[in-house]
Amino acid sequence: MAAKAHSVGVLAFDGMKMLDLTGPAEVFSEANRFGADYRLTVVSVGGKPVSSSIGMRIPVDADVADAPAFDTLLVVGGDRLPEAPVEPELTAATAELAVRSGRVAAICTGAFLLGAAGLLDGRRATTHWQHTALLARRHPRARVEPDAIFVRDGATYTSAGVTAGIDLALALLEEDHGPDLTRRVARSLVVYMQRPGGQSQFSPSLQGPAPRTPVLRLVQDAVQADPTGEHSLDTLAAAVRVSPRHLTRMFRAELGTTPMKYVELLRFDIAKALLDAGHNATEAAARAGFPSYESLRRAFARHLGISPTKYQHRFATTGTGSRTPAPPH
Repeated sequence: MAAKAHSVGVLAFDGMKMLDLTGPAEVFSEANRFGADYRLTVVSVGGKPVSSSIGMRIPVDADVADAPAFDTLLVVGGDRLPEAPVEPELTAATAELAVRSGRVAAICTGAFLLGAAGLLDGRRATTHWQHTALLARRHPRARVEPDAIFVRDGATYTSAGVTAGIDLALALLEEDHGPDLTRRVARSLVVYMQRPGGQSQFSPSLQGPAPRTPVLRLVQDAVQADPTGEHSLDTLAAAVRVSPRHLTRMFRAELGTTPMKYVELLRFDIAKALLDAGHNATEAAARAGFPSYESLRRAFARHLGISPTKYQHRFATTGTGSRTPAPPH
């Protein structure tokens, strides 16, 4: 029996990230080769072609005002979205399309468009780790999860930086057609079946830039230098000579989290790096500052939804530094 047609609308605009469009589009196109029937329509305000982040002009199929109702609406991101308020016409277009769509999914900084349209109020959400604190400040009624690959709240989805749009598209595909077809698409595209939505974005605390505030950099350096040390809120505050309350305020303002959650994330990233390097889970727990394997297991369950052993099996690196291929599904 032929698959039911599924309409996917993409809201495009000048400065949009090219991969935010092409990544999910390739997932849906590949799914069509295996029996799905996704039909992609690119729309813009006024129906005009748009210029992408790489300078390539993208033709569009319709004006937002003339667009049909979509089963899925994809809202792509762009570097300019976190930098300035979203223009009213783009905000209105997002809201208008969302009302007519079955589900709404934002890729990367596209979450700022959903936020501007009021679509994140009272909802869990995420975006690229560099912008999660800003998203939380700009849209305080949203519950921003700074280390998730993608987040689903009802029929609203948000995802992390660019390639996480592929993970999100695979998750949407699995909802529509189940795991078997999704596995075939993932294998064909040579990507993981999908990283769990709760998987932490790639080591934001270790790989990203240092916090801007000197006090926060001191805290980060202290924990990284001695992850097994005593790093309670009172101890950290005393070490940098501020009150626990003030330290907490600084963490929330710049990083969108608390000192203790940040310490756990640093330790968690250190443990992941140790697992990637070939240490067993018990060694990784001890060297990263977790009091026991069980506490590390609970941290992995919170951040990834899988155990340390399963993480190591899926994502550990080889001795040459390349990623181990995902096992056949």
